[in-house]
Amino acid sequence: MLYSITSTKTIKPENQGMATTLAFALLPLSGFATDIYIPSLPSMASSLHVGSMQVQFTLTVFLISYGVAQLFVGSLLDSFGRYKISLIATFLFILASLAVAMSSNIYTIYAMRVVHGITVGAIIVAKRAYFVDMFTGDKLKHYLSMFSIIWSTGPIVAPFIGGYFQEAFGWRSNFYFLAFFGALVLVLEMLYSGESLQHFSEFAIKKITGIYATMIGTASFTLGIVMLGLAYSMVMMYNMTGPFIIEHSLHLTPVTAGYSSLVLGFAWMVGGLIGKASINKPFFSRIALNVGVQVAFVLIMLACLKFITGLYTLIFFAFIIHVCAGFTFNNFFTFCLSRFPKNAGIASGLTGGINYVIVSFLSYSVVAAFPAKDAHNLAYSYFVIIMISVAVMLALKFKKE
Repeated sequence: MLYSITSTKTIKPENQGMATTLAFALLPLSGFATDIYIPSLPSMASSLHVGSMQVQFTLTVFLISYGVAQLFVGSLLDSFGRYKISLIATFLFILASLAVAMSSNIYTIYAMRVVHGITVGAIIVAKRAYFVDMFTGDKLKHYLSMFSIIWSTGPIVAPFIGGYFQEAFGWRSNFYFLAFFGALVLVLEMLYSGESLQHFSEFAIKKITGIYATMIGTASFTLGIVMLGLAYSMVMMYNMTGPFIIEHSLHLTPVTAGYSSLVLGFAWMVGGLIGKASINKPFFSRIALNVGVQVAFVLIMLACLKFITGLYTLIFFAFIIHVCAGFTFNNFFTFCLSRFPKNAGIASGLTGGINYVIVSFLSYSVVAAFPAKDAHNLAYSYFVIIMISVAVMLALKFKKE
């Protein structure tokens, strides 16, 4: 088994279609690792005898470790290949999932969620780089524009499944499911996938540091990653607060929380589809219009919640805001990943890494400032992030000029 995991093989021509399908199937893994147990957050807090913020921190430690791992794993993938690292990471992901499922100690869960973040980071960066390795031109652009759409299947499907798991088996079943999913993927990867990297880069610290510095020093690339972080922060803020609002403030069930997350995951996918459909339109003008729509709807949301409250009001406004967030993410993700094709692993790692570091700190900070009390606080959280987005868009316009 150990030899199989650490050996290297190339992708057979007849298996390339299956290998590409597996790469797409793994893109939503980060969404599954965060979203599947969202309906279970209140139950976890009760079962582990901890507060809501302590359980929400399991999301934050995952996001921090996931983001930081991506910052560094790209250079390893460019030097040592995608396949071996991806397989080892998947194996460790399975073990960490089982450890969380069998633990009753919040600090053990924190530690295993760090392992989750590191391993998922390695898997996702490897699979994003796979497409840059294997495809070029319009086909590559087409695949890159599909990333956020495929990724959104995680937030759509995971909480829906998790809500039913919570009702039928309890919160631990979510992590047993993650372990099963990881095991299935590991077997299929070993059967059908292989190394996609054609030209291995020398692992020279000075050279790699120079590449990092060049990328980060490119203002449009860095500001684009900031926009990615702001877009996904809106989703993560809802993930951290939505179940508590629905189950505690509105007195509804975990299944209802799961369905609500399903609807908002669909909103993210709709935004990605609109982004893909408008990919040939002028870049800045379509992004500016999108941010303008977010500003308008968050202001209307703040005004309406003074008179109308309830699940449908909450989900309606969140749906529009999440559509716009998905649109933003799709456009900037395509831009950032295609910016440096000669160093796809590092570019993919930096894009995902900085994005998730921003998401982890920003979402946790805003939720701490506006706790999961009611829909009003969620609206204030959206407002803060959207106003920061406006400021970043103005900075992009300035740089463009």
